Amino acid sequence: MSRLSQLTVPSMPQSVASTAAKSSFSQAPSNALVPPPPVAVKKDPKLANNWKAKSAAELTDAEVIAMPDAEYMNEKQMAFFRLKLVELKRGILENAGETTEHLREDTVVVPDPADRATIEEEHALELRTRDRERKLLKKIEQSIQRIDAGDYGYCDETGEPIGVGRLLARPTATLSLEAQQRRELKQKMFGD
Repeated sequence: MSRLSQLTVPSMPQSVASTAAKSSFSQAPSNALVPPPPVAVKKDPKLANNWKAKSAAELTDAEVIAMPDAEYMNEKQMAFFRLKLVELKRGILENAGETTEHLREDTVVVPDPADRATIEEEHALELRTRDRERKLLKKIEQSIQRIDAGDYGYCDETGEPIGVGRLLARPTATLSLEAQQRRELKQKMFGD
């Protein structure tokens, strides 16, 4: 008789307890190492030629996605992503200014230790967020430099196009989806 079948719970019949124990110890195949299938970006054929008559500032995300693959990282796309990055940078800098003002306003001495701890925790959380934004600001600057150099939109490891969909989701991306997945898998297996 196997060890699992000997496990019993007083309120359960032995056959139920044995089945429950076996199912709790059975290991389902792990799909953690299998990368998700690439999601195809939907291109609207009606928007395919809209980019020709519009400036980079007037283009929408859908129009940029609808551009033909042969036009990947043309001047309009480069200008479109430059505007997107500059807008992101401006937003981060505005948030930094608001944080400074917010921290100055909340420097009032609070006699209650619980209230003071809450305020300090909120400040620490806000400062951690700003630190992440500071790191993102550095990546934005690097992406703008890549646009100036003409390297933007191409994978650092493989030289293949990163893809408009990925760049819209993460304008600071420097790796294609496949290269990023390989890097993350390597980090998971071997650490940093």
